[in-house]
Amino acid sequence: MKLARKVGQILMAGFEGTSPSKEIQNLIKEYDLGGVILFSRNIEDPSQCARLTKALQKFSSDAPLFIAVDQEGGRVSRLPLPFTQFSSARTIGQCDTISLTYSHAEAIAKELRSVGINMNFAPVLDIDTNHKNPIIGDRAFGETPTIVSKHGLAMMVGMMDQKVIVCGKHFPGHGDTAADSHETLPELDHPLSRLVDIELKPFIHAVENRIPCIMTAHVRYRGIDDRLPASLSKKVIGQLLRKTIQFNGVVITDDLEMKGITSDFSVPEAAVRAVKAGSDLILVCHSPDQQAAVLEALIHAFEKGTLSEEKLDASLARLLALKERFLLPPPAIRAPLIKKIVGCTTHRALVKEIEKKSRAAIKKQSKSGS
Repeated sequence: MKLARKVGQILMAGFEGTSPSKEIQNLIKEYDLGGVILFSRNIEDPSQCARLTKALQKFSSDAPLFIAVDQEGGRVSRLPLPFTQFSSARTIGQCDTISLTYSHAEAIAKELRSVGINMNFAPVLDIDTNHKNPIIGDRAFGETPTIVSKHGLAMMVGMMDQKVIVCGKHFPGHGDTAADSHETLPELDHPLSRLVDIELKPFIHAVENRIPCIMTAHVRYRGIDDRLPASLSKKVIGQLLRKTIQFNGVVITDDLEMKGITSDFSVPEAAVRAVKAGSDLILVCHSPDQQAAVLEALIHAFEKGTLSEEKLDASLARLLALKERFLLPPPAIRAPLIKKIVGCTTHRALVKEIEKKSRAAIKKQSKSGS
C-alpha cells in the first residue's frame, strides 16, 4: 500500500450535505480514507441516511469505511424523527437498572446499523463531578465512578452485541472541567492520584472489559503534562493509556478543529502531534481544506522521519483488525428492515419506561432527602 493511502486510513472526516460531497468522494477514492463522521447536517430521514451510507461505502475500493456518529441519547443525538429519541445518560443512570441500560444501547445500535452506521462515539465515561461543567452534565451517567463504570459497560456491551463499534470518551476525564473544549482549552490541576481514584476508574473498567476504542479529551491535565492537552500528549496517551492502563485498542482524537486545539496549534500540526503521541485515528469534522492539509502534513512527517512508518503500520493493524471484526460482512440495508426497526413501538416503549423509572427514582430521592 502506498504511503498516501496508508495515511488516508488514519483520517476520519466530516462533510456538508445529505449526499457525498465532491471533496469527501475524492478523499475516499484517492487516499483510501479510513472513515467519515455524520452530523445532523447530513441526515434527513432513515431512507436518505441509508442511501448516503451505501453511497459512501461504494466509493471505498479497499477496506470498508468507519461511518460514525455521536448518538449518545439526550441532547447529543444526531438522528431526527422518526428515529427513536433516546434518553440521556443521566436519565439512564437515575434508573440504575443494568438490563434497561443494555436494552437502551441495543436499541440505539439496531437503529444505527439498519441505516449503515457502524460506529457510535459513546458511551461517555466522564463523571459529572462539577455541576458548573458546560459540556458534560447530563451526558454522564452520574456523579460516581461506580455508576459510570457499570452503566458505561452495559452500554458498551449492548451496542457491540449488535456489531456497532463503541468508543469511550473523553479520556482521561472531562467531567470536572469548568470550560467547553469546543470554545477554549480547559485545564485541570488534579494530581495523577486523584485521577486514579475518580476520573480514570470507568476507563480502566472499560479497558479491562476490552472496549475497542477510546477518544481523548482536549483538556490539559497539569498533573500529568503541564504543556500539552491530553489529545496531543505522549505522557497521557503513550504512557498512561498505552503502558500503564495497557489499552491495546484504537485511540481516536476528538475533532482537531475545536478551539481547545486551534487556540494553540494549527490543525495539521496538531494531527502530527496526536499521531506522535500514540493516536491511531485523526478526527477532522468540518473543513475540506483542513482535511487536505492534515493529509499533506502527515505524509510529509512520515516521509522525513518525524513520524515512524512502524508507528503507522501499528495503527493500521489496529484499525484494519477492528474493521474486519465489526464491518465484515457488511450489514444488510433494506427498506423493509429500516421501517421495522427505526422508531419502532418497542424502542419508543423502552424510552417511556426509562423516563418513568427515572422520574420515580428522582421523586424517591427527594423524599428521602427531605
